[in-house]
Amino acid sequence: MSTLEIIILALLQGLTEFLPVSSSAHLILPSQLFGWQDQGLAFDVAVHVGTLLAVMLYFRKELGAMSVAWLGTINIGPQKGSPSFDGKLAWWIIFATIPAGLFGLFGKDFIEEHLRSALVIAATTLLFGFLLGFADVKAGHRTENKPLKKLGIKGAMLIGLAQAVALIPGTSRSGITMTIGLMLGLSRDNAARFSFLLSIPAIAMAGSYLTLKLVLSTEAVDWQAIGLGSLLAFVSAYACIHYFLILLNKLGMMPFVIYRLILGFGLLWFVLT
Repeated sequence: MSTLEIIILALLQGLTEFLPVSSSAHLILPSQLFGWQDQGLAFDVAVHVGTLLAVMLYFRKELGAMSVAWLGTINIGPQKGSPSFDGKLAWWIIFATIPAGLFGLFGKDFIEEHLRSALVIAATTLLFGFLLGFADVKAGHRTENKPLKKLGIKGAMLIGLAQAVALIPGTSRSGITMTIGLMLGLSRDNAARFSFLLSIPAIAMAGSYLTLKLVLSTEAVDWQAIGLGSLLAFVSAYACIHYFLILLNKLGMMPFVIYRLILGFGLLWFVLT
C-alpha cells in the first residue's frame, strides 16, 4: 500500500465507523472503483484498534460507571435492592452483542464470499438509507421521546439483532442501530449514544478475530503502515464522534440519508452501465 492509500483508507475508517453511512462499504469501494489492492489483515487490525481506542476514550466516564455498576450487580441479592441503571445498561450491552457475535461466527465466510460486491453495497445503502430517513422523520414528529432507562432488555436485543444484520456491507452498523433506536422511541442523541456504546464490544470482537487471523497467517507486517493507520483512524474517529453528537440534534439524520441515496444511486449507475 502506498502512503496515500493508507491515509485515505484510515481516514475513511475513522470517519465512517460511527457515521450512519457504512464504513465497510467505504473501505471496499476503493478497490472496486479504482482497482486498489486489498489493504490486508495488518491494516484492518490497525484501523480497528484506532477506532476502538477512540470510542473507549470518548466514553471513558460511562464505561467506568458501567463497569463498577456491573460488578456490583453480581453481588446484589433480593435483600440488597435493584441494580443501578448503569449496571442494567452494561448487561443490555452484553446481551445485545451476542447476535452479532453469533452471526459473525457462522455467517462471515458466506458474507465475505458472496456479499461484498458493489451491487450489494448499492442495494443495502439505498434500503437502509430509506429506513433511516423514515425513522428520523418519525422521531422529528414525536412530542416526547422515551428515556434510555425505558429501553429495556427487549429493546436492547432488537438493536442488537439489527447490529448483526450490519455485517452485510453497505448496511452501516451505526446506521441500522440508530434506526431501530429511533423507531423504539429514543431521541436522536440517546439512539446515537447507545449505538456507540454497543459498538465497543463489536469492534473489539472484530479486531480480535482479525488479530488472530494475522497471527496465524504468514503475511508480512508493515509496522509503519500499522502505526500511521491506527493514529489516523483514532484521531478521525474521535473527532467524528464528538462533532456528530454536537450536530445531530441540530441537523438530524437527513444529511446522511441524502448522502446514502446519492451514493447508492451512483453505485447502481456505475455497476449497471
